[in-house]
Amino acid sequence: MRAAVFYEHGAVDVIQVVDNLPMPEPKAGQVRVQMKAAALNRLDLWVRVGWKGLALELPHVIGSDGAGIVEAVGEGVTHVAAGDRVAINPTLIDQDCLNLRGAESECLDIQIVGEHAQGVAAEYVVLPARNLHKMPDHITFEQAAAAGLVFVTAWNSMIGRGGLKAGESVLVVGAGGGVNSASIQIAKLCGCKVYVVGSNADKCAQAEQLGADVTIDRSKEESWSKALAKLTNRAGVDVVIDNVGQATLMDSMKSVKRGGRILVVGNTSGYNTQIDTRYLFAKNISIIGSSMGTTADYVKVMNLVFSGQLKPIVGRVFPLSEAREAERTLESGDVFGKVVLEI
Repeated sequence: MRAAVFYEHGAVDVIQVVDNLPMPEPKAGQVRVQMKAAALNRLDLWVRVGWKGLALELPHVIGSDGAGIVEAVGEGVTHVAAGDRVAINPTLIDQDCLNLRGAESECLDIQIVGEHAQGVAAEYVVLPARNLHKMPDHITFEQAAAAGLVFVTAWNSMIGRGGLKAGESVLVVGAGGGVNSASIQIAKLCGCKVYVVGSNADKCAQAEQLGADVTIDRSKEESWSKALAKLTNRAGVDVVIDNVGQATLMDSMKSVKRGGRILVVGNTSGYNTQIDTRYLFAKNISIIGSSMGTTADYVKVMNLVFSGQLKPIVGRVFPLSEAREAERTLESGDVFGKVVLEI
């Protein structure tokens, strides 16, 4: 079986496409999916480089998001059948914990496909049946793969944790990333005024096509937080969505209104952030973190995608054989939307 894997942590050159992995067999409650598309995330880059305490079964198959066709089902599986087109929820919940606790939020041992568990950039994968969601014929496999992790992450952060309401103003720090393009759309769906900081004019224009009301081209602004202050008559915005972290968090604190919220689900520029705590208490700022979302969140956002109310943005599509180049493209940041592998 072919798959994109790495045998050791390191730079992008450690990615290999091999054809000798064993065919996975579904057990009770599991399903084997013939994969058609797998989308990459920043998470794939971090997993490939590795961090202290990350212990993976090697070779490690990359990719958290995917879609395909059910090829075989294990004992007890009833809600999907061979031939069904399915999208994959990348959040893995231990079933024993779920049975015992009764709620996903009570289970701490949560894994992400492609992180602590094997990924989906392979010809076939085996997953729990509860992680599969049937998809309609009018949605492509590439679109379904591009939606999963970033839309459920943005939805849980903005709606579940952030309590976003109609009429609020939202600043999205960054335009081209998957979570950012999802955040712009969710904010507009909620009836918010959306400001976006983009790295160049092209990405700002693409953000406007997704619904951004106001864009700030940081290649032309010495300070995007000062630019936002001018645009809002120094009032700031109700909510800042900052997934950059180290390089931007202080500017985000300057940009939020008194009593506002900063939502954080990532740190693409680094995690070791210094802040001026005077802003924190003087402006009554809430910094709210979140990670992924529940199965209910996943079903909600995918149904919004299926109905056309949310649109996953596919930036580049590569064949599985070019998985290394796909990761290199994602790492460069020179893409708007998701990088997808066609399998």
